[in-house]
Amino acid sequence: MSGAGNDFVVIDNRKGSIRNAHELAPKLCDRRWGIGADGLLLVETSENADYRMMYYNADGSYGGMCGNGGRCIALFTESTGIAKRTQSFEALGHIYNAKVENSSVKLSMKNPAALKLNVVLPVKRKRVKVHFIDTGSPHVVIPVQNISRTMKSVDKVDVESLGHAIRHHKKFRPDGTNVNFIEQHDANSIRMRTYERGVEGETLACGTGSVASAILAAMLWKMTPPITVLTRSNKELLVNFSTENGSIQDVSLSGPATVTFEGIVDI
Repeated sequence: MSGAGNDFVVIDNRKGSIRNAHELAPKLCDRRWGIGADGLLLVETSENADYRMMYYNADGSYGGMCGNGGRCIALFTESTGIAKRTQSFEALGHIYNAKVENSSVKLSMKNPAALKLNVVLPVKRKRVKVHFIDTGSPHVVIPVQNISRTMKSVDKVDVESLGHAIRHHKKFRPDGTNVNFIEQHDANSIRMRTYERGVEGETLACGTGSVASAILAAMLWKMTPPITVLTRSNKELLVNFSTENGSIQDVSLSGPATVTFEGIVDI
């Protein structure tokens, strides 16, 4: 499945036949020797929601929550009769609500936490001002002008090199962080590129990264939600939220989700 270019292998594991997902994920997600994906999504039983989502990164590490993965798994469970169009699922101990509307899925997200603005990092012989926020996964958000005053576009960012350096920076040890580079596109939209931990490279979209980037854009550039995020795949994700007493609440992520193909694999 693909959520705005963020792609996943999705498996119904309610019978519990897959028990070694951390070993299986790198094999299935390998783009040369496996199926190829950014991550592995497993549908499992839950006592607190319609089902539980287990998400593993392409390197086998447990990813916890994934925004685009959550939207994809909602479409998968709705289309296979596991859950209804309006549904709930459990991920990392939190209950998420989703609504499927044709090939678009709206997902309610956790309220952000651990906000840290204007953190100066020594990176590659430079001092770069970054912002940090946790939107279900940890994210660094960097406006491109913070990298260089003359830089105007995310197209100019060396995402692989700079993203890798910040993802592994000692400031974020031991778990590391995802890294998003953003620019203002127009009055109510931004462009974004993301280096994802666990994938260890740039992905075509990132759901929790889009939420993090939209919230920071609203703070930095006085944008009013909903905010459109134009991803590397050129697909749009819509981030909405409200602000009450300085607190970000009622966060949602909406956008496309599609089934790319179905098949059987011998594990």
